[in-house]
Amino acid sequence: MRRAGMGDGAPPGGYVASGYSAQETENEHLQDGLKKKVEALKHLSIDIGAEVKYQNTMLKSMDSDFDSTGGFLQATMGRLKLLSRGSQTRIYCYMLLFALFVFFVLYWVIRLR
Repeated sequence: MRRAGMGDGAPPGGYVASGYSAQETENEHLQDGLKKKVEALKHLSIDIGAEVKYQNTMLKSMDSDFDSTGGFLQATMGRLKLLSRGSQTRIYCYMLLFALFVFFVLYWVIRLR
């Protein structure tokens, strides 16, 4: 039984290739492209999330390092203030002797050249 307008090369089921099927094919092609772009964005956002986590751990580590360094500097400044308040002539004498020793060593090194 033959239907009118259908040749021997017609697909089974009496469906004739028309503009509608071409649009469906184009839509499927565009849909595949969109899926690939969504997957790429998904991987990119996952990579960004991993990088953010890594950067946050580094920042936390740096924060604790800066806190400990700040405490160390405060302790050192406290000691320097203690030194500046008192009349500790022995410390000044040691500092003067150390400076003279350094100058003597530098003079000796330069002289031997």
